[in-house]
Formats: sequence, C-alpha cells, structure tokens
Amino acid sequence: MTSAADLTPVTDAAPRVGVVMGSRSDFETLQGALDVLRNLGVAYEVRVLSAHRTPALLPTYGARAERLNFTCIIAGAGGAAHLPGMLAAFTRVPVLGVPVQSRALSGQDSLLSIVQMPAGVPVATFAIGAAGAKNAALFAAAMLATTDAAVRARLDAFRAAQTQGVLDEPFFDGHPQAGEA
Repeated sequence: MTSAADLTPVTDAAPRVGVVMGSRSDFETLQGALDVLRNLGVAYEVRVLSAHRTPALLPTYGARAERLNFTCIIAGAGGAAHLPGMLAAFTRVPVLGVPVQSRALSGQDSLLSIVQMPAGVPVATFAIGAAGAKNAALFAAAMLATTDAAVRARLDAFRAAQTQGVLDEPFFDGHPQAGEA
C-alpha cells in the first residue's frame, strides 16, 4: 500500500525530476526510483498519468515540466506502455522509460513498446521492473551531477559505497576461495 510518505519529495525545493506512472499499480515498480532520488537528495514530484485514460493531460504535463525546468521525467508503464513515448512527443524534457512487468508477457511487451520509438521521438529505455526504475533514477542523478556539485558529491559517495561493499565481501558462500583473507 502506498503511503503519503512514499510520495513526499525529499525537500521543499522545486522538483528537478518528474516521476510519472500509467496507473497506481505501477507504483511498486517505481518505488525504487523514489528511494534512490530521496537518498541522493534530488527533489522530485510524483503523478499518475495515463496515456489511455488521461491523454489530454500529457501536453499540459509536458509543458509544465519544461516551465519548471525539469532535468528529466522518469515514466513507468506496463502492457502497451504508451506513456513514455506519448509524453516524449509533448516535451523537450528527456524522458526515461521504465517498463513495468506485466502479467501476460512478464514486461517484454512493456519493454518493446517503450524501446521501439520512431526516429525523432527519443525515449531512453531501462530494464524491466525495479532494477530499471532504480537505474533510471541513478541516470537522472548523473544528468543532474553534470551541473550540480551537491548531487555529484552524493552520487560519487553512493558509487564509492557500492564499490566498497564488493571489496569488503569479494567471495560468496561456496566460492572456492571463501574463508581466505
């Protein structure tokens, strides 16, 4: 169940990243993106926008994202997954598409719907599911890090901690060298 805290931006600052999803059921997938953005101190906003049920809102949201100077929009959608592409058609703000895993085809339908954009309407497309959502947020942070020293420092710290975690435990149970130091 989604709580109000899950949707609360990390700061009161103006959002730098929009996070949209085709339906509330996509929230579970996009939760990882929100966690990453929150942990990296990136201000964001969250909306449910459906390419099929609220198509008239897409041009308005795209124009708003431009007016608010968003760095990018993370758009998650499942099934036919038209949201990222339709949104990209209405804005110059880069759209990062996250395919949501579907029941029928395990998200392959979502992936193909997002990745097969025609030339001229780009959508950066990430992996299916939670890993894709987290990577989209990390990609958004990397985009911001090119001009924001504070985000760059937090992203560098995240990457260093991730590296150190591997170095601290290079072996796994059953590894031939496990137990050696």
